[in-house]
Amino acid sequence: MHPNALLELATDLLHKVLQFDSPADRVVSDFFRTNRALGQRERHTLAETTYTVLRQRLLYQHLAQSGKGEMERRLAVLAWQGNDGFLRAALSEPEQQWLAQVQAIDRSALPEKLRHNLPEWLADTLKAALGDEFWPLVESLNASAPLDLRVNTFKAKREDVAKALADARIDAQPTPYSPWGLRVQGKPALNKLEVFTRGEVEVQDEGSQLLSLLTDPKRGEMVVDFCAGAGGKTLALGAAMRNTGRLYAFDTSGHRLAALKPRLARSGLSNVYPAQIAHERDERIKRLAGKIDRVLVDAPCSGLGTLRRNPDLKWRQSPESIEELRVKQAAILAGAARLVKPGGRLVYATCSVLEQENEAIVTEFTAAHGKDFKPLPVAELLEKAHVADAGSLVRGDCLRLWPHRHGTDGFFAAAWERR
Repeated sequence: MHPNALLELATDLLHKVLQFDSPADRVVSDFFRTNRALGQRERHTLAETTYTVLRQRLLYQHLAQSGKGEMERRLAVLAWQGNDGFLRAALSEPEQQWLAQVQAIDRSALPEKLRHNLPEWLADTLKAALGDEFWPLVESLNASAPLDLRVNTFKAKREDVAKALADARIDAQPTPYSPWGLRVQGKPALNKLEVFTRGEVEVQDEGSQLLSLLTDPKRGEMVVDFCAGAGGKTLALGAAMRNTGRLYAFDTSGHRLAALKPRLARSGLSNVYPAQIAHERDERIKRLAGKIDRVLVDAPCSGLGTLRRNPDLKWRQSPESIEELRVKQAAILAGAARLVKPGGRLVYATCSVLEQENEAIVTEFTAAHGKDFKPLPVAELLEKAHVADAGSLVRGDCLRLWPHRHGTDGFFAAAWERR
């Protein structure tokens, strides 16, 4: 492809993504579907350039002000993640001179907001929560995430899968905390490998694996994954149950549950029952009230713990949207709690780093339902589930994972037992 044609495509893609109408990953995959002739390397350049702009949008918009021509083209040039020589071949003489001038600017001397690239409300909230750890967090959020895999323990052993990956020239190291996890650097094409097609591994962040380990379902139990989504945690729970008992995967989105079907087929699990529900007070839920051993509520949230993968979320969320989510989270948790039987376990989780969506929701729930639900110490539960160094993963009685501390996405979880 001619260098200028690829830069034109990058400009076009950025124009679409920066409207912030839909999630960036969806816009990118739709764009690739429209431009089917693109090769692997070209797709990589386009996607990574786009994500680099999203991560450091304030910085690049500031630097781009001095140039001429279309704004999105200037952003693409500044954030280019492909071959340098290829980029230079696409640029006019004045553009090359401008780029050299901008690249000479000392970025460490720029104002704070151009270094952290977060909206002001979010930066202030995180600074208050983290103090000295704010900048290490910023650095980790602006890097790309490694690829974490969960070994399907119903079908395979972690060391055997690691060996099979090594034979395919993929270096996979055991995750530090999850006994099911392997971490891979880079982005190898897994879906062609036998270990993947046989259902021996699934892509799942280590933090997400820890939520399933915290739920810790046993053989033969009745378990509910209340907001199952595309089912990453559902599959982990089903494997932990050794394909026995009954595992309900509830979600309000049929589209998300449809994405679970092929993964479920690969997994070899037959104890999973996906079901679309209308809301947290659905008839199906009333029928199961007080009958369930374990309920995992991975609530809809801001997703601000996943900025390494979804940097557009920081520009698409606001204090108002967080407030709307909080109302939903409290209602969903209260609805899911009705399912738990006496002696059963309830787990509330998010992939958010904000206290409003996490500790605040837990405190409110315990205050309202304390006579029925006893908070459980998460560190002890994780130790029982063979999670390494569990004490370092908690704050108070809750699981609190941070990208800069733990190398996972930012996750939160709390657990209760029904008295």
